[in-house]
Amino acid sequence: MRLPTCLALIVALTLGVACAAAAKQPTSARGADSAQDLRIREFLQKRFHIAEIKDIKLSVPTPSPFAGVFTRTLTVTTSHGPIKTMLFTDQSGQKVIIGEYLDMRSDPWGRINMEKLRLTDRATQGPADAPVTIVEFADFECPFCARAFGQIETLVNNRYKGKVRLIFKNFPLAMHPWARPAAIAAECIRRQNPADFWDFAQILYTSQAQINPANLRDRIDAYAKANKLDSAALNQCMMGKSADEVINQDQRDGMIAHVQSTPTFLIDGIPVIGLPEEKSFTFVLDSELKDRAASHASGH
Repeated sequence: MRLPTCLALIVALTLGVACAAAAKQPTSARGADSAQDLRIREFLQKRFHIAEIKDIKLSVPTPSPFAGVFTRTLTVTTSHGPIKTMLFTDQSGQKVIIGEYLDMRSDPWGRINMEKLRLTDRATQGPADAPVTIVEFADFECPFCARAFGQIETLVNNRYKGKVRLIFKNFPLAMHPWARPAAIAAECIRRQNPADFWDFAQILYTSQAQINPANLRDRIDAYAKANKLDSAALNQCMMGKSADEVINQDQRDGMIAHVQSTPTFLIDGIPVIGLPEEKSFTFVLDSELKDRAASHASGH
């Protein structure tokens, strides 16, 4: 689920003035409950209409790359999960900038090293030797994942057919009560018949509004019966530990990739977060395909 943020609208406006608030170094780091922190939190609460001040947290200030400016992590807890962004302040805490520090010497894509992720033995679409790989972290109870599912399948199987490989990784969010058991069931179904994983995922996504923890198992059993799966083996898999450990591994990989919401996509390691906007998504895909073609042409 793409986590809504009242801060997102101002991030782009603040990037260009991130070094404007300069002051003396503080003599000591302030604790999270200092009077300065309280002033900042109260201001942000009113500025962004946050109902509960307890939902606003600030990390301890640390020196930023800019002299006299200090950086903090601002975390706002919402019904959809935590939202995090960077906050810059001067020594007095009277001047605050919300934005992101950009180092122009770094990779502008913010690419994640996918060699650190477990990508084998997972649900996939597209050829194994496709020039571009998309890794999707998703939650079966997430409505934005449901909306993204059809879009991504269409891109992989139609517009970019043969050029893109999609790897699905489960990232059930704690706030979704049936997402994890659904992920375990999907993994167990995949083990019996990899193609059935995608059909089962489609059913979960299209039936989200009707599914709950009480009837999920009935739907799993009905799918197994309709598709002539081995129900006894499926039950044994779901009650065992190996499928659960696959979900754990996917979640650990999500942490490595800094996944905080679903869906999150890695296009050759380039993060694309939330419901994909077609032009942005295809811009990244086309850029990667162009680079791969150029690299192949040059023999690298």
